[in-house]
Amino acid sequence: MLFNLLQTDTLPRAAAEAVEQAAAPVQPVEMNESLFSMFKMGGPLMWVLLALSVIAIYIIGRKWWVINHASKIDDNFMNDIRDYLGDGKMKSAITLCRKYDNPVARMVETGIHRLGRPLGDIQSAIENIGNVEVARLEKGLPILATIAGGAPMIGFLGTVLGMVQAFFNMSKAGNNIDITLLSGGIYTAMLTTVGGLIVGIIAYFGYNYLTSNISDLVYKMESSTMEFLDIVLHEPEEE
Repeated sequence: MLFNLLQTDTLPRAAAEAVEQAAAPVQPVEMNESLFSMFKMGGPLMWVLLALSVIAIYIIGRKWWVINHASKIDDNFMNDIRDYLGDGKMKSAITLCRKYDNPVARMVETGIHRLGRPLGDIQSAIENIGNVEVARLEKGLPILATIAGGAPMIGFLGTVLGMVQAFFNMSKAGNNIDITLLSGGIYTAMLTTVGGLIVGIIAYFGYNYLTSNISDLVYKMESSTMEFLDIVLHEPEEE
């Protein structure tokens, strides 16, 4: 009888202690490892990914500046060219083109230098300059596309190497398997995967953003070319 009373009193007390322990705030685990230490745990491939990220960011920043500068076209530029050519002021028109120093201005300047020749020759000369300008704008984008596709593959390679390392450590340990034996390989696998995806995403979005801006600029170049040819074709009739 006494044993039953003691057992009856102990069960609620144990349950209360369990509730208190469950309700107690969980202390957060502090991460003693710095970002650089985690970076080194990723293995040699992390340095490759770091180099690719620097190259990708440089290309994106550089090409953005070049495209942004090339896209600055005055809305009145073609109207001023029309007025200068209508008044016979070819030197003033050429000076205006050199003032802006962008693909559209260089194409128009090339057309002005060809005035007096057949319209087909003028158009061909302008198109040749336009192809050179587009090639200059697209320079470096193939490298960026390669990084966008190659960085995740390098990360996946690190994942495979990390798992190989983890299983190799397990095989050497035999029956004395410890979680610390697996941690190095798992760190390499996970960190290289994350690093490869981050670099690939940056390069991928940067590539698409730049190609979209180049497409918009090419449209402006083609529109300005057609407008200049229209000026050349109809200006003599207006006189």
